[in-house]
Amino acid sequence: MTVYNAFYAQSGGVTAVINASACGVIETARQHGDKIGKVYAGRNGIIGALNEDLIDTSLESAEAIAALRHTPSGAFGSCRYKLKSLEANRAEYEKLIAVFKAHDIRYFFYNGGGDSADTCLKVSQLSEALGYPITAVHVPKTVDNDLPITDFCPGFGSVAKYVAVSIREAGFDVASMAATSTKIFVLEVMGRHAGWIAAAGGLAAEAEGDAPHIILFPEIPFEREAFLKRVDECVKKHGYCAIVASEGLKNEEGKFMAEAGTRDAFGHAQLGGVAPVIAQMIKDALGYKYHWAVADYLQRAARHIASKVDVDMAYATGKAAVEFALAGKHAVMPAIRRLPDGGFDIIEAPLSQVANVEKFMPREFITEDGLHITQACRDYLSPLIQGEDYPPYANGLPQYVKLKNVAVAKKLV
Repeated sequence: MTVYNAFYAQSGGVTAVINASACGVIETARQHGDKIGKVYAGRNGIIGALNEDLIDTSLESAEAIAALRHTPSGAFGSCRYKLKSLEANRAEYEKLIAVFKAHDIRYFFYNGGGDSADTCLKVSQLSEALGYPITAVHVPKTVDNDLPITDFCPGFGSVAKYVAVSIREAGFDVASMAATSTKIFVLEVMGRHAGWIAAAGGLAAEAEGDAPHIILFPEIPFEREAFLKRVDECVKKHGYCAIVASEGLKNEEGKFMAEAGTRDAFGHAQLGGVAPVIAQMIKDALGYKYHWAVADYLQRAARHIASKVDVDMAYATGKAAVEFALAGKHAVMPAIRRLPDGGFDIIEAPLSQVANVEKFMPREFITEDGLHITQACRDYLSPLIQGEDYPPYANGLPQYVKLKNVAVAKKLV
C-alpha cells in the first residue's frame, strides 16, 4: 500500500480538550506508519495550508504528543476563516491542492465546529472537482455543543463542569455576604444561539434554594417584568439571587441584548456583554447591590477541572477519524452515541448532515417558565461532567506541554 502524508488542523474557538483530539489523531496515525507517513499540522488552522505553513509533528517526541491529552487550547494555533464556495474562489482551492500535492498529502483532518465541518465538506468536494484524491474527515469540537447527530461535542463537557462548579462556588460566596452586601450575582457564559452552557450551570442547583436560581437562555425571549418579579421573589425567599445568563440572550424582538455592532471572520455578530446589562437592570428596578462576571476564555481553557468523560471522548473522536480515513470513509465525522448503559461509543455521521446545521436546546429541557432546566435536561447533562482528569502539577501549577512546532520546508514559490 502506498504511504501518504496527512494534514491536521484546529479551527474556531479552542477548548480544554481539543488537544486531546490532536493526540488521538497523531498517536493513531503513528501506529499506522505503513499507511500514513507524516502528520503535518496547519499553523493557525486552514490558513496554514493556504500559506504552505506546515508543522512537522514527526519531530515531536512520543512524550510531548502524549502530553497534549492534558494540555488546553490549540497546540498548533487555530483560526476563524471560512472558505468560500469553489465557484466564488477557485484560486483558493487550487492553492490548497497545490500544497497538498507538493507535500504528498492525501488525508485531511479538520478539528472544529459547524463552520469547520463546512470547510471539511468543501475540501472533500474539491478533491472530486479538481481531480486530486483527498480523504477528508471532520473531528468534532465546540464548547457550544451545537453540532447535530453527535450526542455531545468534545469540549462541551469540560465547559459544563467548569460553569456548574463556578456558579456553585460563587453562590456560596454571595449567600454568605447577602445579609449586608451583594444580593445579586450574574455569571455570563458563552452560547450565541444555543443555551447548552447556560443550562449546565443548572446542574449546581441540586436542592431548593441552591444557585443558580435563574438561567437565561438564547432560545427563550427575555421578558423583563417576569424576570424582575422572579428575582425579587428569590431575594426575599433566599436572601440572594444567582443568575447564569447566556451571551446570546435576545429580547422579545429577537435582537441580541448585548450586540456590539461588529462581526467576526465567520460573519457572526460580536456580543458585548449581557451580564452588566442584566445586573444594572436589576439595580435600577429593584435597588439590589450586584456583582457580575464573564466566564469568557476561562471557561473553555479550564483544563485543570476538565470532565474525564469529555477528555476520553475527545481522544476517541481523534482516533476514530484516522481509523475512518484508513477504512476509506470520506466526508464523514466521528459522532458520539450514548449507550443504554450510560456509556458512549463512536458512530459515523455524513458531513452533508452536519455542516451548517445548528442543534438548539430542546424545549422540553427548559422549564415551562423558561427560567431553569428540567429533569430531562439534568439526565442528559449529568453524564457529560463525570470524572476528573487532572493534569500533572509541579510547584503548585499544572504542567502543560509547548510543542517545538518546527516548520516544514516550503516547496512552492
